[in-house]
Amino acid sequence: MHSFEANPALKTNTEFKITPVSKALAAELQNEMDQKTKPLGALGKLESLALQIGCIQNSLTPSLEKPTILVFAGDHGITEEGVSPYPSEVTGQMVLNFLAGGAAINVFCRQHGIALKVVNAGVKTVLPEHPDLINFKVAAGTENFKYRAAMTEMEFESAVHRGADLVSVMEAGGTNIIGFGEMGIGNTSSAAAIMACLTSLPFAECVGRGTGLDNAGITHKTRVIEEAVGNCVTLDKTDPRAVLRYFGGLEMAMMAGALLKAAERKLVVMVDGFIASAVALVCLQWYPNCRDYLVFTHLSGERGHQKMLEHIDAQPLVNLGMRLGEGSGVAVVYPIIASAVTFLNEMATFASASVSERSE
Repeated sequence: MHSFEANPALKTNTEFKITPVSKALAAELQNEMDQKTKPLGALGKLESLALQIGCIQNSLTPSLEKPTILVFAGDHGITEEGVSPYPSEVTGQMVLNFLAGGAAINVFCRQHGIALKVVNAGVKTVLPEHPDLINFKVAAGTENFKYRAAMTEMEFESAVHRGADLVSVMEAGGTNIIGFGEMGIGNTSSAAAIMACLTSLPFAECVGRGTGLDNAGITHKTRVIEEAVGNCVTLDKTDPRAVLRYFGGLEMAMMAGALLKAAERKLVVMVDGFIASAVALVCLQWYPNCRDYLVFTHLSGERGHQKMLEHIDAQPLVNLGMRLGEGSGVAVVYPIIASAVTFLNEMATFASASVSERSE
């Protein structure tokens, strides 16, 4: 039984000790795969996945234990600027849908045997107690980043620290592979602003439809984000931590803490779509060594995601045109990741199956 208790906010920056993945077994893992009853490299990305996971776990027989998805939820002050076709109240309403088991993420997690927890990082709505809800609420949403930083330093630190705490508890319970989802009306605006700052790409390449804006809505949303970024003249727009605090959501800051702790503890980290990748972008610039632990599950249909992944040189496993969020891409792609580990552990070798190998 997991036990959750929100620690008080810290007065100093949360630090992580993330080391690169050991490559000590890489050659042996590659040899194991090459001995399987198949042409060399015939399983494509499954082989690179198996190699990555084997190196993360420093094992020739890696395993995936208690796969878990944490869905972080928070409200955003930037919704005051009309950047989403949905009102901010939908954030809390969707959390209730998660808890009732009716959302896409619930369906896919049930289908694939993935544990799901919903984390209240900063939802305005007062939410009922529920066994699948973790109430780590830092504040009732963020400020409007068009005019001021979305989070205070204390709020940001508290969110990061609590995200790290969650992963520590999950790992103690036996989880060694974890994915992160999000729910927050307005958070594609946060992700686009973060992307524009940290990649220096044009705003038009970073801003997309979100929850369904028409072309006029995209134009307005782009203008709002461009003005917001232009307003914060004293912000160091190359500092990933500062950019996340200024433009991000509480759910995004908490996800960042969770991602970095997962990398520190050498867990396999499954990255979802546009929002989660924006958090990964921040984390990669903050702690570059976390790259080895990240599996980018899918290419989102949200404009900007492909450019973001290209910027960080990440190869998504699939492109299904999804742009739902919630961690839905993680849940759908998890069986592919499981297949990579299963073939490595269970597929026969040429020798064990008495199959002739390729003639040179």
